[in-house]
Amino acid sequence: MRLRWMPDARRTAYVRVVEHNCDDCVPVSYELCAAGGLMFIRRTDRSRDKPLVRETERLITYRARDLWRDLLLGLAR
Repeated sequence: MRLRWMPDARRTAYVRVVEHNCDDCVPVSYELCAAGGLMFIRRTDRSRDKPLVRETERLITYRARDLWRDLLLGLAR
């Protein structure tokens, strides 16, 4: 499954990181985030001079958690 990555929206003042992968050992890290009753995945690419932050669309919890699982298992990217 191919994910649609959009520019970092920063639409809400409060975003809570629910889960994340290791960001010390790889240049691209992922975070499962919650904000405003919805969830999304944030991807940060630190392989360039300036980090590039992208996000998925906001999803209801069960869809976001399924997507998160698929991403960690290598079934989505």
